[in-house]
Amino acid sequence: MGTSANQPGHAGSELDGALSQCRSAFIAIAGFSAILNILALTGSLFMMEVYDRVLPSRSVPTLIGLLILAMTLYVFQGLMDALRGRLLVRIGVRVDQIMSDRVYATVMRLPIEAPKRGASIQPLRDLDTLRSYLSGPGPTAFFDLPWVPFYLAICFAFHFWIGVTVLAGALVLISLTLLSELLARNSSRDSNRIGNERARLSETSRRNAEALTAMGMTGWVARRWQMLNRQFLAGLNQSSDLAAALSAVGRSFRMMLQSGVLAVGAYLVINQQATAGVIIASSILSARALGPVDLAISHWRSFVGARQARERLNKLLALLPVRRVPTALPKPQRSLNVDSVSAAPPDVPRAVVQELTFALKAGSGLGVIGPSASGKSSLARVLVGLWQPARGTVRLDGATLDQWMPDELGRHIGYLPQDVELVEGTIAENISRFDPDASPEGIIAAARAAGVHELVLGLPQGYDTEIGEQGSALSAGQQQRVALARALYGDPFLVVLDEPNSNLDVEGDEALTQAILNIRARGAIAIVVAHRPSALAGVDHVLALNGGRQQAFGPKDEVLAKVLRRDAAPAAPKIVHATAQARS
Repeated sequence: MGTSANQPGHAGSELDGALSQCRSAFIAIAGFSAILNILALTGSLFMMEVYDRVLPSRSVPTLIGLLILAMTLYVFQGLMDALRGRLLVRIGVRVDQIMSDRVYATVMRLPIEAPKRGASIQPLRDLDTLRSYLSGPGPTAFFDLPWVPFYLAICFAFHFWIGVTVLAGALVLISLTLLSELLARNSSRDSNRIGNERARLSETSRRNAEALTAMGMTGWVARRWQMLNRQFLAGLNQSSDLAAALSAVGRSFRMMLQSGVLAVGAYLVINQQATAGVIIASSILSARALGPVDLAISHWRSFVGARQARERLNKLLALLPVRRVPTALPKPQRSLNVDSVSAAPPDVPRAVVQELTFALKAGSGLGVIGPSASGKSSLARVLVGLWQPARGTVRLDGATLDQWMPDELGRHIGYLPQDVELVEGTIAENISRFDPDASPEGIIAAARAAGVHELVLGLPQGYDTEIGEQGSALSAGQQQRVALARALYGDPFLVVLDEPNSNLDVEGDEALTQAILNIRARGAIAIVVAHRPSALAGVDHVLALNGGRQQAFGPKDEVLAKVLRRDAAPAAPKIVHATAQARS
């Protein structure tokens, strides 16, 4: 069935591995299906015995005995069918339980490592699609289809021409199934693609509702969404109409075939080549023989959706394989070394930072300056391990960042991104990074280090204040200061702050400077990406970037003086202006 779901390098078979863990359940379903298909003969055999034995003999005891036996078999058949349905539900749940953590981890990695691969929550939707299909009646058709030849053989045993009639009907229905596959494949793929675009636009509109409304953009964006929605609905109507038409044709043909079998049986009885019981029995049996094919047609759309979901998941899981678990390393406490690092955003071939080299020791503070698009935020992402260097290395105490598992590395790093986003929950939960074992003392210590303790106490429920979706209950400045406390939680060794004072007032600036000095005082490293010179007050080194390249690195006063002397270089006026303000 496939390799282990946890084996790196074979991510394409992870779903097969999850399904193989349910092998015993599938075998049980096959067993239940065998019993059910044998019990399905009850109706046809009962009617044949009634017409061929009971009616000619007029024996009421025989009729009662046959009826009791048939009722008993029907009850047993219902129990088997219910057990098979319950087992399918548990297979779907089991596959979800096996894969959900892995798929959720993929959702978290997708925007960072493969942002162009589509909607970030699509893998979770695909897993839901697979679970829903496995838990429904669709798979039962595939367990019942192997029994179609068995029923055909019995029809041929009744009479050759009855068997031929049912076989011809089966071939027609199988042709309809193949036609469903050919017609539904492209339609379903296009509908899924347009649906993802529509969902992304809806999420973008929701996240930027204030700006879109204030600048009168809602009408234009709404028209774009309506266009995508019309395309999505058109595709949905097309695929639904196709599925409904094929399903209706299949049902109509089955009824026609059943009447045809009755007509053939009647002709044979007239010519004394079959008994009256054979007419009814063959009609019931033909319906049962073609039932799995009809069920496959009616659930073909969900089968196609599940198959495409599986293909997408396999491609994504192969793209983002399971990370190997490296040997645990001690907490870094000595140095950060950046050696000839070049890096680019995921899925972008052109490097945005090139050949950067510098080293910092414990207790150092580095300010990164430069004009817009000079690579400052890109460098920050590389330093915290969000982007992998295309060339060169970033090392903490001599170990490259990939020698830690991401969660383990994250405990040693504090990061304040340029675009602050808090997670829905309480302030205490956000500061503690949702650590279930966080102590109140540790949370308050981080808040004090960020100078936000008094601010939090002034909120309605203090540290238990719910921040709302995306921190909507807090102002931009409050969000930034809470995010600073989150970055400082747990006393990480490397703290990278990207534009940490963009929304701060004078009091916030002072608290930020004190936080940077405290980071350095406890023997950690602070790196501050800054446009506003006030953020450089607590650092002792400066790195100047321009066009993604390193212009200068060294002690703050020396670098600022060097950059100021480069006044003749027309490419760096913004650096000059910022450094002049920083020195003043």
